[in-house]
Amino acid sequence: MSNEKMTLVEKAQVKFLTFKNDDSGATAIEYGLIAAGISIVIIGALALVGDSLTAMFQTITDALA
Repeated sequence: MSNEKMTLVEKAQVKFLTFKNDDSGATAIEYGLIAAGISIVIIGALALVGDSLTAMFQTITDALA
């Protein structure tokens, strides 16, 4: 069908189906969730070893002074 002969309802159906089949937004959301998960793991790891890293750097600072 050419665009000139399509009714308003047919044009709306085509737009809806095009929007429904577009999954680029879902991909962006998936990447966002992966990045958030990695960030949580990094923050958790730093929280667990933070005190020992601080102590190690303090030992190095004291040895240099």
